[in-house]
Amino acid sequence: MTGKDAGLASASEVEIHPTAIVDPLAEFDSGVTVGPWAFVGPRVRIGAGSTIGAGAYIERDTTLGRECEVYKGAVLGTDPQDLKFRGEETELRIGDRTVIREYATLNRGTSAAGVTRVGDDCLLMAYTHVAHDCILGNHVILSNAVNMAGHVELGDWVIVGGVTPIHQFVRVGEHAFVGGGSRISQDVPPYCRVAGSPPKLYGLNSVGLERRGFSPETRARIKKAYRILFQSNLNVSQGLERARVEVEGSPEVARFLDFIASSERGVTI
Repeated sequence: MTGKDAGLASASEVEIHPTAIVDPLAEFDSGVTVGPWAFVGPRVRIGAGSTIGAGAYIERDTTLGRECEVYKGAVLGTDPQDLKFRGEETELRIGDRTVIREYATLNRGTSAAGVTRVGDDCLLMAYTHVAHDCILGNHVILSNAVNMAGHVELGDWVIVGGVTPIHQFVRVGEHAFVGGGSRISQDVPPYCRVAGSPPKLYGLNSVGLERRGFSPETRARIKKAYRILFQSNLNVSQGLERARVEVEGSPEVARFLDFIASSERGVTI
């Protein structure tokens, strides 16, 4: 992405509308398009084939990967909405092929982590908000008006339904599904479905797991562990202990149990 590593694209390889404002310290790879009235600030790096839509605003210290799409009015790389922020140098990093729709807002990190990260192949729909120091894995989908507070972590393949706020420091495990209109204040275990305000567990995300190629044997093991944890009379500690003994080991089951055991906010049940 830098001139040293990849080389800056020549003017003929980048299309910048005459009304766009581009800082001299911004860097573009080949095939980038910047639309009318867009703003691209200092130390912004845009990967090959990415498109910056009309009126999009990328303030500073932001990296976009290859073939990203930033739609009209999206705002990226702005200061954190955190009273502890004192102007320290921080970043926003976005992976390849991620789509950011109209009026989404993504802040840079704070000194706590230094960076806000969004992975590859994500879809952030209109009016979503990704706050400072959040970490989004790959293939994450945020529906319209999902609002994330600081330090939230979403695993790979997480889907969050529209108009859902997520409390700071909450973790949502990989392949989890959060229904629209929920209010998430505790961790959501991997592979599970959660919905409501207050939210409740509604079983495993079985359809999602099948679509993503989880074998029947793996799905059965996860289901057995889920039933021990959440459909028995055991408390969480007892359930974890029994599941580790009774469920045949696999990386997926280990991840499921370790996520719950390491939860600091408690898990949604």
